[in-house]
Parts: sequence; structure tokens; C-alpha cells
Amino acid sequence: MNPLSDRINSLSTSQTLAMAALARELKAQGKDIISLSLGEPDFNTPDFIKEAAKKAIDDNYSTYSPVDGYLDLKEAICRKFKRDNNLDYTPANIVVSTGAKQSLYNIAQVMINPGDEVILPAPYWVSYYEIIKIAGGIPVEVPTTVESDFKITPEQLAQAITPKTKMIWYSSPCNPSGSVYSREELTALSEIILQHDNLYVVSDEIYEHINFSGTFCSIASIPGMFDRTITVNGVAKAFAMTGWRIGYIGAPEVIAKACTKMQGQVTSGANSIAQRATLTAVDADPSVLNDMVAAFQRRRDLVVGLIQDIPGMKINVPEGAFYVFPDVSSFFGKTLRGKLIQNADDFSMYLLAEANVATVTGDAFGNPNCIRFSYATSEDLLTEALRRIKEAVA
Repeated sequence: MNPLSDRINSLSTSQTLAMAALARELKAQGKDIISLSLGEPDFNTPDFIKEAAKKAIDDNYSTYSPVDGYLDLKEAICRKFKRDNNLDYTPANIVVSTGAKQSLYNIAQVMINPGDEVILPAPYWVSYYEIIKIAGGIPVEVPTTVESDFKITPEQLAQAITPKTKMIWYSSPCNPSGSVYSREELTALSEIILQHDNLYVVSDEIYEHINFSGTFCSIASIPGMFDRTITVNGVAKAFAMTGWRIGYIGAPEVIAKACTKMQGQVTSGANSIAQRATLTAVDADPSVLNDMVAAFQRRRDLVVGLIQDIPGMKINVPEGAFYVFPDVSSFFGKTLRGKLIQNADDFSMYLLAEANVATVTGDAFGNPNCIRFSYATSEDLLTEALRRIKEAVA
């Protein structure tokens, strides 16, 4: 007999984490695997943030923190939202959580009823779909293509909205495509959203500062959208703090209070030392990130150029994050080194077996024609990985 719940039996495993785990297993077996699968900066947490954590230990921040985060941290997050996004949040609008993933889970649990539809512009971050399902929601995928820079149009959004639509979830810069929505594009989408009462947006802005477009727009800053938007952010990507596990939201107060209520029954407050380090991070001038962002842009340019030189791969030029999302559908139905490639899953596994390069299938992100490369590694490894891939598909 299966003792497990229907809930867990219906839940898919995160394919990004699964591929990263497989790559680690193969490395442990002695194989020369280059992993381009996990979305994690290869930089160290800045020293000034580490020093703040050390001071917090010495200052005995070792007791339970408030469920929604330390007040002075929430005040710092409000300053960050005003400085970077022109958003006037107060501490009552802020909830600090154990990573942006918990922030998203909280939102789904407090806002989605069984049968509510949630629009997901595809490709979307791998966990959105399952988090929505756990809450009883129905994910509604809206497909995009490499030709549209993986962005949905107002017309597509309007067609996807039904009387059951409760929310729209998206990320900008996007994981996995690296797409960045402009203010003009978000304004056009907002005009559709505002035609529907009680339709809310989750704007995942975790890659906000890893942005090569020169501008960034939070949809909550567009007239009429502040009370319709839950803004999700954190310090994992920009400050290379993935293991510190701190995310946060800015939301209408009724939603923030509900997320606090949910979190109080699940994890309570986030790690106290990590919160003190995060206060220092969000108060820092974003210019401290310039060198890291410049390094990612050089890698982006390198990888795009190398992929453009591989016959059969179709790619756009992403404006943010640290991913590329090439369309590899031209290989479907073909046989490479005796292996039939039927879909993106097959192609990703083929690259792992024949090129010793770990990627992630686009199926995990709602786009079955693509695969995701993370370029959060050295230029030498990226060059070698793309050399192997080019040889494997020649």
C-alpha cells in the first residue's frame, strides 16, 4: 500500500534540482561533467555582508525573530523598494521569508482557492506550476516563442483571461529565458489586467539587478497596479546569497497579514543571522554589484555567440538573469550518434551522455522546444561546454 497523500503523489520533482543532482552523481563517478543546470551565481557573498552576519552572531541574534521579519529589516526593504522601484511600501506591507520560494508558496496558499485559474506566461520558473497546483489552482500556460523574446502580448493575455482567472504569475528578468519586460510592455499588459476586478499579479523580481537592458520596471509602479500586485524579491541572486535563504514580498496589507499568518504556522520567522546580513545587503547601493553584472553580461555575449555558431540552434539575446534558452526543435525526429531525439528531454539527456554537459529541458519551464543553459560559471568552462555541444550535434 502507498502511505503517501494524493497531494505528494501528484507533485512533480523539480527538474532543475534533479538534473543538478544527476550531474553531481556523475561527477562523483569520475566523469568530467560541466553543469550548466543550476541557477546559482558562482560568486562569493560580498565581504561587507559576511561581516554583518558575524557581527549579528557577536550581538547575540540567536532567538526567534518576528514571524514577518525584523522591523528594521522591513524598513530597509521599504527603502530599497522606494530607491530602486519607486514603490511606497510600509513595513506593514512587507513579509520576510525563508527564500523567495517560500514567499511564493505563502502567496499561493493565502490567495488561491481550488479551481482558481492562474495565468503563466511560458516559459516560467519551474516551481510556479507545482506551487499553484498544491494550492488547488489551475495553471493556464500562455505560450511564447524565441521570436517574441519569450514575452506575451496584451492580446494573448486578454484571450487567456476567463471568469475563473484569479492571478497572473511572471518573472522579469525571466528564469529561464532572461527576458526583461519594458515599462511600455507592462503598461500595455496592465491595461488588460485593470479591466478585470480582483485580478492580481505576482511579479517575481529576484533577478532585478542582473539586468543588461539599462532600465527596470516593477509593474506595481504603473498607475492602478500597486494594489493589484504582490512584488517578490530577495537577495539570493544579485548578492550571491542563495544559501542564506532570505526572500521577501511587498503586498497590499491584507495579503501581507495573511502571508504572516500562514508562515506563523509553517516555519515562523526566517533565520535571524541571515536577516541581519540581508539588512546590510538591501541598504547597499546597487552599484556594488556592477562588476558581477558586467561579468554576467560578458558571459551572455560569449554564450550567445557560441550558440549562434551551432547549426540547428535558434536563440535570442536575453536582457537579464544568467540563462539562455535556445530553441532546439530542429533536432527533433533526427538521430544523433545512433540516438533518436524526439523532444527536449531527449536532447538534454543526449548532451549529458555524449557531451558531458548538464542542461535542463524546456519542458520543465512550459516550453517543450527549448533547453536552458545557465552561464553562471567561468568563461573557460562555458567555452569548453559549447565546444562539446557543437561537436556532439555536428
